[in-house]
Amino acid sequence: MGNLDLNLIRTFVMLYETRSVTVTAEQLFVTQPSISYALSKLRDVFKDRLFIRTKGGMEPTATAQQLYSELSRSLSMIENTITNVQSFDPAKSQKCFRVAMTDLGEMTLLPSIFARLQKEAPNVELEVVPLEIEKVDEWMSSGKIDAVICSRHLESQSIERHIIRKERYVCIINDKFSPSPQALTMEQFMSHRHAVVTKSLGHGAAEEALAHLGVKRKVSLKVSHFSTLPSVLEKTGVMTILPFKIATLFTENNALKIYELPFEVADFEVALHWQSRHNNSSSHSWFRELIIQSLSEY
Repeated sequence: MGNLDLNLIRTFVMLYETRSVTVTAEQLFVTQPSISYALSKLRDVFKDRLFIRTKGGMEPTATAQQLYSELSRSLSMIENTITNVQSFDPAKSQKCFRVAMTDLGEMTLLPSIFARLQKEAPNVELEVVPLEIEKVDEWMSSGKIDAVICSRHLESQSIERHIIRKERYVCIINDKFSPSPQALTMEQFMSHRHAVVTKSLGHGAAEEALAHLGVKRKVSLKVSHFSTLPSVLEKTGVMTILPFKIATLFTENNALKIYELPFEVADFEVALHWQSRHNNSSSHSWFRELIIQSLSEY
């Protein structure tokens, strides 16, 4: 066991979480042959294959599964201890933080976050990763991202969350094509054609509510980004469902009208999420607090 240094533990944990030699090499900033060499040493130490190459990736053996919980916990404690001993100075740091969010987040939240970041840590780099809600757990556990801002409640026990604000969904349409009454009826809602945004961004609550009612609206357009909608709405008579905050933003520069939905959709929370293993990391704590403070008056 004397040959099991910190780099070997880090390689084992990352390989277990990613199931990929390629991704592990990328995350640890080493070559793939280096990962293969480290795996060979790990196999010698534990007298077990540890990982078996399959079509779905590197599948851990029973021994690897038994080792992971203890080694990952030990690695987290060691890395947090090292991070806390090393002072983090945001004014001098050149660290890169990665946060996943939708284009809605980029439009409404990112300006405040980046402005504060530039003021407090001008040399720190911020990389925004386009949100794919189905991949968030994998991205968080593998270290591809440091945090995510989204409206979906992430179920993993290893993920912490802080609520940024509460929101509700509304309907929006070009004012020229809007129904005359102030209140939108279900009949009027169903008579219009609609533009929808892919569920991969985490905004599928309205579709789920309609499915529960047993009705299906007329969808004419599906897009992967919210930011394309203002120009579409400006030239057509389609309706779309948006969070109230972004709908209000869209109406500032476009002749659009907002309606309350004619059916019940639960309000939702926009929250910051991060891995609990980073709770005691001084750099990650500073980054989380920067996001929270920059959005506190949003």
